Amino acid sequence: MEEQIRQKLEDMRGMLQADGGDLEVVAIEGLNVSLRLKGACGMCPHAQMTLKQGVERVLREQVDPGIVVERVD
Repeated sequence: MEEQIRQKLEDMRGMLQADGGDLEVVAIEGLNVSLRLKGACGMCPHAQMTLKQGVERVLREQVDPGIVVERVD
């Protein structure tokens, strides 16, 4: 499952990079995914919404409904 998560995250990086941001995988432990937002995304006031309603939603829909994404600074 970790490989599926990493692949989906890699697919989503292009959207973030198009807006001047990026993400870094800090850790994947079971269904818990820790990410660091970088560039414009790291300072964006909507970063938490991007993680929860964007990244986490896609991972839950396409990989496993129990996935939880947390932001690491």
